Amino acid sequence: MAIPAVLAIVPIGVLFILSGLIVNLMQVVSFILLRPISKKLYRKINKVVAELLWLELIWLIDWWAGIKVELYVDSDTFQLMGKEHALVICNHRSDIDWLVGWLVAQRSGCLGSALAIMKKEVMFLPVIGWSMWFSEYFFLERRWTKDEITLKSGFQQLEDFPMPFWLALFVEGTRFTQAKLMVAQEFAASRGLPIPRNVLLPRTKGFVSSVSQMRSFVPAIYDCTVAVPKNQPPPTF
Repeated sequence: MAIPAVLAIVPIGVLFILSGLIVNLMQVVSFILLRPISKKLYRKINKVVAELLWLELIWLIDWWAGIKVELYVDSDTFQLMGKEHALVICNHRSDIDWLVGWLVAQRSGCLGSALAIMKKEVMFLPVIGWSMWFSEYFFLERRWTKDEITLKSGFQQLEDFPMPFWLALFVEGTRFTQAKLMVAQEFAASRGLPIPRNVLLPRTKGFVSSVSQMRSFVPAIYDCTVAVPKNQPPPTF
């Protein structure tokens, strides 16, 4: 890595960690003092506090990295984005897909109430994982006997969420690679399913559980596909 790039990244990293720890402290205080009194008030305050941290990452990809995100959506759905509860199902091209989703959520006005279903290991990451826990992200162990209970409990908690939220579910269950695509294609061929070309076969348990538990209070499902133009370098994370 070039020295000028290192000189730029190190201060940004230090700033993110320090400001993130301050955000975590604010979340701890509000969780202890406010949530027992009013869960609604806690959630509204946490939305604002969490956005202070998330906006730093949005700045990194939007301004510093100069990543251009183009959204293709019908006009009716676009008008409702950020104004309704939604289950967002998406493919998983890289480890930073969620940042692209956050950028769209920020533009739609619901960054602080954008949630996701993630693997449990993320919860233990300093700053970002802790903030996600306070923001009511779902963390799974990839053992259905336990994850089914976690999902059901989480869905019930969202029923009285006071602001429009997006709950992101990466239905492939794993990050895309060419090797995994070949396995998915072989499996699809053996079962007489359509052969995938650019995505992996979705896993259905999480989606079925999400729909069955939230259909009474979540009016929309956003079916999203993240793609990188062929003339651009693919994500490296």
